[in-house]
Amino acid sequence: MNVNVNRTEDEVRDSAKLILGFESTKTVNSGCGQITTFNQLGFPGVADKPDGWYLPKDKNEVAIILETKAENIDIDTKKCVEEIRKNCTIAMTQYGRVVGILYNGIETRAFKNNSPIDVPNELQGKAFYIKKFTEESIDKELIFRLTARINNCLHSEFGIKNLYHRMIFTACALVAERYNKNALMMGMDYATFHQSILSTLSKSLADSRKQNQKLDTLLEVYAEIRMNSTENQVAIDNFIGWVKDISASINSNHWRGEDVMGIFFNEFNRYKKKSESGQVFTPDHITSFMYRILGCTMDDYILDATCGSGAFLVKAMSNMMVEAGGVDTNKAKSIKSNHLFGIEFDREIFALACANMLIHKDGKTNLEQMDTRTDKACEWMQSKPITKVMMNPPYENKYGCIKIVENVLNSVSKGTLCAFILPDKKLEKVSQKAVKRILNNHRLIKIIKMPEALFFGQGVTTSIFVFEVGTPQKGKEIFGCYLEDDGLETVKNQGRHDIKGKWADIEDYWADSVYKQADAEFNTGQWINPKEHLSYQTPEKPFEIFEEDFRRTAMNYLMFQDGINTKEFGDKLLNAALYSGDITATKTVVTIKLAKDGEADDAD
Repeated sequence: MNVNVNRTEDEVRDSAKLILGFESTKTVNSGCGQITTFNQLGFPGVADKPDGWYLPKDKNEVAIILETKAENIDIDTKKCVEEIRKNCTIAMTQYGRVVGILYNGIETRAFKNNSPIDVPNELQGKAFYIKKFTEESIDKELIFRLTARINNCLHSEFGIKNLYHRMIFTACALVAERYNKNALMMGMDYATFHQSILSTLSKSLADSRKQNQKLDTLLEVYAEIRMNSTENQVAIDNFIGWVKDISASINSNHWRGEDVMGIFFNEFNRYKKKSESGQVFTPDHITSFMYRILGCTMDDYILDATCGSGAFLVKAMSNMMVEAGGVDTNKAKSIKSNHLFGIEFDREIFALACANMLIHKDGKTNLEQMDTRTDKACEWMQSKPITKVMMNPPYENKYGCIKIVENVLNSVSKGTLCAFILPDKKLEKVSQKAVKRILNNHRLIKIIKMPEALFFGQGVTTSIFVFEVGTPQKGKEIFGCYLEDDGLETVKNQGRHDIKGKWADIEDYWADSVYKQADAEFNTGQWINPKEHLSYQTPEKPFEIFEEDFRRTAMNYLMFQDGINTKEFGDKLLNAALYSGDITATKTVVTIKLAKDGEADDAD
């Protein structure tokens, strides 16, 4: 018989010491116990005893105070919170930055200079809590400027004419910088610089290639990039400096899934509006929105079977890690290795996706280069524990858009929610035999029409189609709504951006509206009969006619019967009224009295 016995406070404290890594060094006094007083730790006259402490000799660094409780003690009580805050206040008499941790073996609470902060329930290593004081925010505008400079430099100084090759080369440089801070150094000549990227890239892939040999494609594509062997040292040093600046931003814990490749696409798309592979790349804010409307969590297993540069996967990874408590948590490592699955057919874009995941310190994501239209891809998807699908497949029929949708729906488990971005009328314009097969096996539950300007310059209007796998439609109505304005504005040469910070509130509203299946503010919600339509039905503007419209039409018809040119007559009448008539005015009325015959030009 199994007996559930709660751990004592001593047992919880011992385990916390190991997890946090509280060991003294030459520069830090650290440990756990119940007999050491603050007085003994260098706080004269203070007899209180912390359960654990991390006190650097440099008082400018971050200190940590630990308070532990037995597993059956509720650490949310006022008494527990006051106890950890009191001990932190003592530490703050000597340290400007103090993290307090309250832990009972099951739950964790943390405080930053006595203010509560969000942390995962699972206790983390001390480095995780120290970083709560060292995080810096992201300057996205700086990244846009840097990518513009990189693009221009690679095009003009390095002679890389191919758009994707410029992106791949930059991505590979970012990978090299991420895995080896000495890979890119100012003053390197071209040969050393080029070889260093390749060498570091190969080493960073070593372990991951054991799991997925197709990652070698990234090395192959990098080696194939043709460029000038430039002797312009200023250009080389500039490129290295810009890459280092971007890498520093990516490495911040504040990086919330703003996909680096997505930023590259926003910059590079002004040179090329659409890829030869039928790719329409998904804006970052929409990947976030789709994650929310599917109700994704850190425990989900996400698939994008036409993953492009990996924007959906990076966004999912980032959001999941935020929920887990940050990139340094144990759960975050599991998310990167086991929770994200992607398929990409185009070889060069697959290489780009591999680089993108590596930039985000993940070489083990389950990425495969294959064709989602094939049985092989279906077998691969069926072998994975997929729980949510987010995709923006190629739209053209020649790339098998509906075949891709059908294969994905048929290859994941019953009950899985799958969201696809497709042209508004796609399901009404393709083979109805295929659509009938889909609806006989799966239910289309929601259609969210996107803003007309979403895909800037692409000439396509789209909707998000949400399916529930394994449940036949059987005539059940579909909820539809219209997210007409996402708050983004067009910036010259940079596409559309949230320059006024409107999107956060807009996303909150529409995520809630989609969940509740009601649009209270804009009244765009509708229920769609699948026997009549498979798209959001934009209401027609009501027809209105006014008395002046009737008079204008009647007058035009009479003049037509008399052979009078209405434009010439109107011009003559206007000239006569303005320049030959007698004009008087009051505050509310303007009177124009035409001149008598013989006193003005003939106005006919």
